Amino acid sequence: MSHGRDFVNGLWNENPVFRLVLGMCPTLAVTNAGINGLAMGLATSFVLIFSEIIISLAKKIIPSKVRIPSYIIVIATFVTIADYVLKAFFPDIAEVLGLFIPLIVVNCLILGRSEAFASKQPVSNSIMDAFGMGLGFTWALTFLGIIREVIGMGTFFGLSIPFFTTWWKPWTIMVLPAGAFLTLGILLALMNHLTREK
Repeated sequence: MSHGRDFVNGLWNENPVFRLVLGMCPTLAVTNAGINGLAMGLATSFVLIFSEIIISLAKKIIPSKVRIPSYIIVIATFVTIADYVLKAFFPDIAEVLGLFIPLIVVNCLILGRSEAFASKQPVSNSIMDAFGMGLGFTWALTFLGIIREVIGMGTFFGLSIPFFTTWWKPWTIMVLPAGAFLTLGILLALMNHLTREK
């Protein structure tokens, strides 16, 4: 039962973007298209899952005085792997995401879950938490990216939407930083409203 709760928490109740408001730098910077949000979410999820597993396994042997630097070394290892894999197999996406992939190292979502959860829970719980948080972060970024892409460019994952552009004039502001703040603000308000209604 606990495993299921750990997983579901990241999807809604403790969604990193819409409930905890973590990882705002990549959330606002790279979500001008659905594919960018999806790629950033998957890269972050990869780092989060493997970091939580290693930290949960090693929690008893890491001295408390050096736990944060130790966590950062573990996280940086998986960020480097994610960065190299993207550059090798998906160079176009790697170029678009640019510096934001290496910056996963300092993403407060990763370090926060390592400190608050993985360092205190068994490996099985940490895996479920990481999958839930990673999936929650991914769907939030992808959803945000899709909204901005459709309204701002009239496309869906880079493909033209039939008949949409004949009556819709794309709003350029939606693919600019201001559009990210606007869209995120509206979605946060909507999520808060839905939560209160429940």
